[in-house]
Amino acid sequence: MAGSGDRPVLTLGHSPDADDMVMWWPLVGMRDPEGRPIDGPEGTPVIVSDRFSFETIPDDVQRLNRRAIERGDLDITAISAHAYPYLNDRYRITRSGASMGEGYGPKLVVQRDNPAQTPDALFDSRTPVVAVPGVHTTAYLTLRLLLGRDFEVREMLFSEIPGAVAEGEVDAGLLIHEAQIAFEQLGLKRLMDLGESWSIAHNLPLPLGLNVLKRDLDDRFGTGSADEVAELLGRSVRHAREHADASKRFLLLHADARPEWRDEALVDRYLAMYVSGLTLDMGEPGRQALELLLGEGFRAGLCPDPGKIDLAG
Repeated sequence: MAGSGDRPVLTLGHSPDADDMVMWWPLVGMRDPEGRPIDGPEGTPVIVSDRFSFETIPDDVQRLNRRAIERGDLDITAISAHAYPYLNDRYRITRSGASMGEGYGPKLVVQRDNPAQTPDALFDSRTPVVAVPGVHTTAYLTLRLLLGRDFEVREMLFSEIPGAVAEGEVDAGLLIHEAQIAFEQLGLKRLMDLGESWSIAHNLPLPLGLNVLKRDLDDRFGTGSADEVAELLGRSVRHAREHADASKRFLLLHADARPEWRDEALVDRYLAMYVSGLTLDMGEPGRQALELLLGEGFRAGLCPDPGKIDLAG
């Protein structure tokens, strides 16, 4: 696709949660909810390349997982770490843009008045029904690994899970994105923090979301293009982290759809968790964490062999 000045436009899929939203606005400029550039200098890109421009495409993480697995048409996309073994023949992981749970992560929750105090208690009388944000999400894989037993899966949008648990439509739910912080306000009780349990068991962070780019970028645009794009992505993450006030202003532009973004304390806490130093560069700790998680998943028969963890940038 041709862009401004005939620069190729690279498509960049991302989830609609706060960390993914803020990481990439420096590449495209701030856009309003209809996708139009806002007035003023913040409506234009901060990180500018003389070779590439970018088009951001927000979507639910499980839909992005399926799109990357089944179509593989986006040049760059967010995926769940669990999804990587299904698409590693077409995509490389970028060093920047990952979400790592450093002693925290998705929450397994039940209704506030549910007598269960542990995950095992859900299995006392029958196989529980658990709402999950997608079978390719890391939350689902990690819960299967930590529980070591099967449960009935109900896939639904991440935003629908808190209500389904609160209304008793399911026995429990896996919360990702901002709901993993705000679950008590939603009338829910935590049975397990998956990132906490994983870190206690393995002394490594839990890789949750990844950013990946197409392996054919060098073939399409010349040797070194993939690393060049990965470096631009890293610069965007760094700028978003170093200009937190601007990033929060950007979220407020979209707060009609996500009113929790008006809670500055919640946003500060969430961004500190998931736009961290490991998001800027996962480095060797991130690689080791991925090898462990996906290796465990493969040995348990829950995902394909991930092969070599190949980092770009």
